[in-house]
Amino acid sequence: MAPRWLRALPLLALGVTLATMAPAQALVPYAYLPQRRELEGAGLGIAQAAARLLQLGQAQDAARLAALTVQLLPDDPRGWLLLAEAQLRSQQLTAAAVSLARAKDLDPANAGIWFAEASLALRDDRPSEAIDLLNAGLKRDPRNASAYFDLGNAHILLNQPGQALTAFDRAARLRKDFWEAINNQGLVLYEQGQVDRAIERWRRVLQIKPDAAEPNLALAAALFQRGAAGRQEALERASQALDSEPDYVLDSYQKDQLWGPKLRQTTQLLLQQAELKADVDRAQANANPENNGSSDDEEG
Repeated sequence: MAPRWLRALPLLALGVTLATMAPAQALVPYAYLPQRRELEGAGLGIAQAAARLLQLGQAQDAARLAALTVQLLPDDPRGWLLLAEAQLRSQQLTAAAVSLARAKDLDPANAGIWFAEASLALRDDRPSEAIDLLNAGLKRDPRNASAYFDLGNAHILLNQPGQALTAFDRAARLRKDFWEAINNQGLVLYEQGQVDRAIERWRRVLQIKPDAAEPNLALAAALFQRGAAGRQEALERASQALDSEPDYVLDSYQKDQLWGPKLRQTTQLLLQQAELKADVDRAQANANPENNGSSDDEEG
C-alpha cells in the first residue's frame, strides 16, 4: 500500500488546480447548437429515408423515422402526411387520424390529405364519409386515378353499383394499366348478372397482370358457372390463383376484397371440386389465420 502522504498528494494537487481555475471555465461545458437550416436539412434527410422504408414495405420503421421528421419540421405538412401514411400502413389508425388533422391544418388545399382521410374512413367502415372526403379531394385534384378507385370501392360498400362502375371506369381511363380498377368492374358486373361482361374485364386484367390471383380465381368461378365448356380452364386458373395467394381460399378474405355473395357462392362450389382438393387443402394450411373471420353475413 502506498504511504498515506503519497496518497494525499493528488487531492492536494486537485485543490490547487480548482483554486486557480476560473469558475466559468470549470463548470460550463461546451455544447454545439445546430442552426435552423441544419435542422431542416436533417429533417428532410430523415423524411427521405422514411419514404424509402415505406416503399420497401417497412411501415413501422418508416413511422418511427417520420415521427423524428415532424419533431424537426413541425410546420411542414409533408412530414405529417408522410407520418400519417406510415401509420396507416402499420395499422396505427388513431395516430394516423391525429397526424392527418395536423397536416390539414397546415395545408387544407392539399388533395392528398383529403384522400388519405378518405382511406382512413374506408378502413374504419365509414364509406359515406369517405365519399364526401374523396369528392372534396377530387375538386382539388380531378385526375387522381387512385381516388376514383377508392370512390368506386366506397360505392360498392354502400351497394351503389352504378356509381361504382362509373368511378372505376374513370380510374381505368386515367391510368391505362390500372388493372385493379378493371378487376373491380368485373366484381360489380358479376353481381349484376352480367357474367359475360365480367369475364371480358377479367381477361383484360390478365393481359396486364397475368399472374394476379384475384382475377384468375374470379375468372375461374365465372367460367365454372358456364358449365362443361369452361371447366378445364376454370380448374387450372383456380389452382394457379390458390398457389399464388392462399388467402383467397377463405370466404372471409374474398368478402374483405369486396367480392359479392354471388361470386363467393360460385367460388365455393368451384373449390369443392375433387380435382382441386389438394390445392384447397394446401391453401387452407398456408392461409393467414387473421383472415379467417366469420363469413356468414352477406354484403349489404
